[in-house]
Amino acid sequence: MVELKAILEVFFVFARAGLMAWGGGPSMIPLIRAETIRHGWLTDIEFLDALAMGNALPGPIATKLSGYVGYRVAGVPGAVAATIGMAFPTVVLILLVAGVYLRFKEAPWMQSVMTGLRPAAVALLIATIVEVWPASMGGWRPVLIGGATLVALLGFHVHPALAIVGAGLFGFALGPR
Repeated sequence: MVELKAILEVFFVFARAGLMAWGGGPSMIPLIRAETIRHGWLTDIEFLDALAMGNALPGPIATKLSGYVGYRVAGVPGAVAATIGMAFPTVVLILLVAGVYLRFKEAPWMQSVMTGLRPAAVALLIATIVEVWPASMGGWRPVLIGGATLVALLGFHVHPALAIVGAGLFGFALGPR
């Protein structure tokens, strides 16, 4: 039977991530990565695998990562606890923030705040890419698949779901590293 301690631990770790990582799911990725590695729940490669699986499925990435990690740590109860932990602060905060934003979205001060938040969200994504690049792009196969996926997305405007499925099939055809 799964220990209550493990269930509570994943709940509080993901509640903290949900509370502290502002900017949406992609901005939570660096914090989720840091927490899962710090707790010894995943290695860098295992995190990349979870991120890849999560991106191949519909829905918010932070929710999928929390469910995966929670399941790995404490089975189904851990997945439920981690997912609720991730979502709860977000639900509460979005109700508060949406009320303020919708009331003041045309105000110059709110426009200034948004001007600052947009590039910060992009910077968080870039930081994650820089941190996971060495582990994810070792060897010619990952570089080829990553490059082909980037060309498909940016050059041919392939739907991200199709690009992910195509990358998985391409990886399958090329074989393991």
